[in-house]
Amino acid sequence: MPARELARRVRAREISARELMQATLTQIAHVNPSVNAIVAKLADDACLALADAADAKLARGKELGALHGLPIAIKDMQPVVGFPHTLGSPLFSRQMPAADSVLVERIRRASALIIGKTNVPEFGLGSHTYNAVYGTTRNPYDLTKSAGGSSGGAGAALATGMLPIADGSDYGGSLRNPANWNNVVALRPSVGLVPTAPALMPTASWVVNGPMARSVADVAWLLSVFAGPDARDPGCRESEPARFAAPLARDFCGERVAWSLDLGSLPLDRRVRHVLESQRATFEALGCVVEEAHPDLTGVDECFRTIRAWSVAAQLGPLLERHRAQLKPEAIEEIEAGQRLSGADVARAFAQHAQLLARVNAFFERYEYLVCPVNQLPPFDAELDWPKSVEGVAMESYLAWMRSAYWITATHGPAISVPAGFTPEGLPVGVQIAAARGRDFAVLQLAHAFEQATHVGERRPALAQ
Repeated sequence: MPARELARRVRAREISARELMQATLTQIAHVNPSVNAIVAKLADDACLALADAADAKLARGKELGALHGLPIAIKDMQPVVGFPHTLGSPLFSRQMPAADSVLVERIRRASALIIGKTNVPEFGLGSHTYNAVYGTTRNPYDLTKSAGGSSGGAGAALATGMLPIADGSDYGGSLRNPANWNNVVALRPSVGLVPTAPALMPTASWVVNGPMARSVADVAWLLSVFAGPDARDPGCRESEPARFAAPLARDFCGERVAWSLDLGSLPLDRRVRHVLESQRATFEALGCVVEEAHPDLTGVDECFRTIRAWSVAAQLGPLLERHRAQLKPEAIEEIEAGQRLSGADVARAFAQHAQLLARVNAFFERYEYLVCPVNQLPPFDAELDWPKSVEGVAMESYLAWMRSAYWITATHGPAISVPAGFTPEGLPVGVQIAAARGRDFAVLQLAHAFEQATHVGERRPALAQ
């Protein structure tokens, strides 16, 4: 059932929060031992007590938040009072935060019931969810495959009906990749739409927080809770969050769509290509004018990788000297790359990015939307650390296979992953719809129209039954 409908039924007393919680706990007990998506979960009695308190609040006629009575588990990159904040690292396995993040404050204020955390890779680095604290999260469509990351636990929990809503965060694709591989929906919002506080570099970071759910409408509704400025995040801009709860239906006749299956140069697994090529007609049937076109992303790899390494080194560098043996190789590689950078290197990367943004803005003056892959390949073997090739092309690092996501990150605009089809092996494939910064609602509208035309997102893994 859609999350928004669940919330309406709880508010109307057609179902109780306790009934919803009991159904949630039953599904978690049935599915989670196989996929390992929800971690640090409260005991069942404590979860039911939260639900009873929600029902009592409703009975007293108290003011209710939009998410009243809905169970949620928070990504383990967010500090949440009462839960471990491990970041997927043994170094922080016993860390208990003293305060919630701004995002978690908003989730609590909206009356959602926090019952645990969702699993992440170590420090959220990489789009494959495994760590030495909680282990590997597996893809519910094929338990031998990756669930993606870094919001992999959230994606798998949504796909299997263990949660109706979820939060995630995204730097190089960490909202979009797991949504893609779990046949659910996630929006990477425009930079500055959703607060990220606390953050080490709030005005320089490319990390965003965003919503995940099983439908575009629920993602939009959840964004109405997440979005909006906060004084503790100077990088967050003014917006109208309530707008995202409005109906999404609209006419797309004549809307210009740039169709870019390789973003100009990227290798693409033939199974992903086949699924996406088959959906071009869907956008055309919606009335869109679809043209082959690629934004000019010259220099995107250098500026993204430089700025990312610089920010990772600033955040995790102090751990390297004392705890090298407890860090995964990819974290060490990223930190050391950042530590080798000079001030001139970083300045050049920011200058490159400014030029890239100017070209992207010009591109979006011609096209309302850009449609491209989320991932360049379907879910890979869960026992791998990262895929070493895509369609026969070698990948030089743990980030290289994620270019179709992180190149879009560099535009700073909204990008959504919405289900588009399945490979012959039954693995999910999503499509990425992007637009100019600030056009988040427009992206949600086109994604909603595509979703309603295809119904691909209604297919659930057998494991969830």
